[in-house]
Amino acid sequence: MHVAVDAMGGDHAPRVVVEGAIEAARVPGIGVTLVGAEGPVRDVLARLPDVSLLDVRVVSADDVVGMGEAPARALRRKRSSSIGVAASLVASGEAAALFSAGNTGATVLAAHAAMGLLDGAERPALAASIPTQRGMAVLLDVGANADCRPRHLVSFAVMGTAYARSCLGVAAPRVGLLSIGEEAIKGNELVREAHRLLRASALQFIGNVEARDVYSGEADVVVCDGFTGNVAIKVSEAMVAMIEALLIGGAGEATGEGAAPLLAPDAFESFRRRVDYSEYGGAPLLGVAGVCVVGHGRSSVRAVRNAIIMAHRFAVNGLVQRVKQDLAALRGSLEPVRRQPKHCLFSYRLL
Repeated sequence: MHVAVDAMGGDHAPRVVVEGAIEAARVPGIGVTLVGAEGPVRDVLARLPDVSLLDVRVVSADDVVGMGEAPARALRRKRSSSIGVAASLVASGEAAALFSAGNTGATVLAAHAAMGLLDGAERPALAASIPTQRGMAVLLDVGANADCRPRHLVSFAVMGTAYARSCLGVAAPRVGLLSIGEEAIKGNELVREAHRLLRASALQFIGNVEARDVYSGEADVVVCDGFTGNVAIKVSEAMVAMIEALLIGGAGEATGEGAAPLLAPDAFESFRRRVDYSEYGGAPLLGVAGVCVVGHGRSSVRAVRNAIIMAHRFAVNGLVQRVKQDLAALRGSLEPVRRQPKHCLFSYRLL
């Protein structure tokens, strides 16, 4: 079972991506198909030991979608882009899952175009697993959709519920809507309308949650538009990096007092594993009819390795089929949304 890897996607591609993919391929049962410019990819492979003993393939793709390019325009112009070819391998069955740390918009569009959407999924959404005081929760969308309508947030809630059941082991996921206050009247028009629709659905909706409560564990699924979710997850990662620096004595070093770790090594390692994004590797793109995991542009070798292992595990465990089944079972949750007059389903732009 192979994972198609966009070898040219990311701030440090292809070296970091290829090295991370080889680390993943050293795990028994995982094969990787590296998609990208064959010369540079094979140059990196030539410097790595035991590659010939691993299940590694290289598929040539001449074009690369840059991190700063407009996704739709770039994919139209670059028909043989690495992300486009990698997504097509999953759609054709030549690979079981897709991983990319490249242009997020291009990855979402390529996966959507090649694999299609599951029935009941309004739009694909990126779902980030986040640690809480009670275990794990899922935050979505964290970057696939900057502009959303209220019904899209309801669809995200349904998919997040399916993901929490299938992958986090939560029997009855509690859904919260990210807002600036707990009261139903708080938030912008998008949030207020989404609150009304969620309250009318069959989901276990607990109401609005504020940013300070995202990590409390009150909600197993936290829903928001992709713009807000992306900002929230990146602020959280920056905070974690600052705390890590403080815990290993960064504050003392900055004041000239020397670096004295504030936690014992075992305790610090436990903390890091729980909150470091590289331990999770990436975020699954829910709603597409295939396994797709999206990583940070600045992904490290460790993050790439873990994201590919995650994608492989999702493929083995039948994540897409489980989400599809839950979407079908929860389809009634979207009926109140579909019955709303069209004037309620307005388009909303954040900026």
